[in-house]
Parts: sequence; C-alpha cells; structure tokens
Amino acid sequence: MDTPEYLKAEKTALNLIARAEQCSAGLARKLEKRKHDSSVINEVISSLTGKKLIDDSRYARFWLQSRLRFTRSPRQLLSSLCAKGIDRDEAASALSSVLDEETEFALLERFVKKYERKSAGKRDNTEDVTRSLKFLLRNEGFSMEAVQRFLNRD
Repeated sequence: MDTPEYLKAEKTALNLIARAEQCSAGLARKLEKRKHDSSVINEVISSLTGKKLIDDSRYARFWLQSRLRFTRSPRQLLSSLCAKGIDRDEAASALSSVLDEETEFALLERFVKKYERKSAGKRDNTEDVTRSLKFLLRNEGFSMEAVQRFLNRD
C-alpha cells in the first residue's frame, strides 16, 4: 500500500528502527503516539516484519544481552521482556539462548550477594536458610543445575 498515510507511517517507523532495534509491539505503540491510524500501523509492521527489519526474537536477544549485568534474576528479565510486548514463549526461548551456564551462574552469584546483604542481621538455622535460599532461587527462575552448583560449591 502506498497511500500518503502509509508512507508517512513507514518513514517514521524506519527512522525509529535506524536509531535502535525495535519490537513490533513497541514500534506500534510509538507509531500510535505519533497519531498514525491503527490499520496503517498494522500494515507497516507486517511489511517491515516480512522484510526482516523488525524481528521480535532478535530484539529479545539484544535486549536481554544488554540487561544481563544490571538485573536480579531470570524471572525479572522474562517479566520485563514480556512487559515490552514480547510473547512469553518467544521471551523464554530468547532467555535460554542468551543465558548459558556461566552467565546464569554469575547472575545467581550477584543475586545471592544482594540477598545476603539484605538479610545480614538475620541468623537462622543453616538448614532452614539453605532450604529458603534454594526455594527463592528456583522461584526467581534459576535452573536447578545452577542452584545445586551454587549450594554445593566449596
């Protein structure tokens, strides 16, 4: 479609893509804020997706890689990515592709250090603390392998 409305929305979208990687939902929101018609937005998004200029999987991987050093846990990463409009399954797939064993373990260690600082004054039964920490780490989305590796380290 080459109507003036379409071309204007496409030009705006291309300018946004040129500045930074975009996901389809985020780009749609930005175009809506600029008062483009929703049917035109859908056509532009569809066209740009077909041309591989928008790829939610690629966006998810790049976004995750940029946030790994500054986040708390896999669950937080997944939740934040879904809030950006990425499908949960796609977000989970991107997370598993980015979060290799060593990266996950480093994230887990940072998470535990912050957790220990917060609970520094609380001294409970060691077995209860271990069980509580194990539950917390699993709840935050860390794999059982990473949790066991952390708990069994010397």
